[in-house]
Amino acid sequence: MENNMLNASERRKVAETIKAVESGTDAELVTVLARRSDNYLYISTLWAAFLALLLAPLMQFLPWWIEYQQAFTLQWILFIVLAVLFRWRPLTMLLIPKSVKYWRASNLARRQFLEQELHHTKDRLGLLIFVSQAEHYVEILADRGLAEHITNERWQEIVENFIREVKKGKTAAAFVHCVEKCGELLEEAAPATVVKNELPNHLVLL
Repeated sequence: MENNMLNASERRKVAETIKAVESGTDAELVTVLARRSDNYLYISTLWAAFLALLLAPLMQFLPWWIEYQQAFTLQWILFIVLAVLFRWRPLTMLLIPKSVKYWRASNLARRQFLEQELHHTKDRLGLLIFVSQAEHYVEILADRGLAEHITNERWQEIVENFIREVKKGKTAAAFVHCVEKCGELLEEAAPATVVKNELPNHLVLL
């Protein structure tokens, strides 16, 4: 999913789709696309330090003419080289356990739900579609007014289809299709009764 940030035309298409969906429901929909959910610098640094420390047991195999001070310097050089190397984004993401990546993405999704004020919508009908590219993470968060009528399983079906489309390189189309499918559920659970637009229709980029 990485490096597939949407261009201006694609973002406009997503915004138009959101507007069309919201015209048929009292719910408020916000979509957020994050390049990544964390910089993970602490993890890449820890890996570099760990591997540099592993050099210590190997010092006994170093040539006899390398003194202790020189070996210590070699450790520092190795640490610095690895710390820089591990900051290369594709390599960084390989070093991070999936559970950590998903945890960070999930936290950011919930923070965005609050920052976009989806918990303040009338009748608690806010819905967030959150995507974090580096982590390959997609989540749909629904406020209480929607959760009472739509099960998590139905949202999960949309999420899984979204991920399948993105893996095929269809990020923009996946967004539009995801919004449309969410719209179908929203119209069932909270059909439009008033004209409203509490929150912006654009795709939020982080």
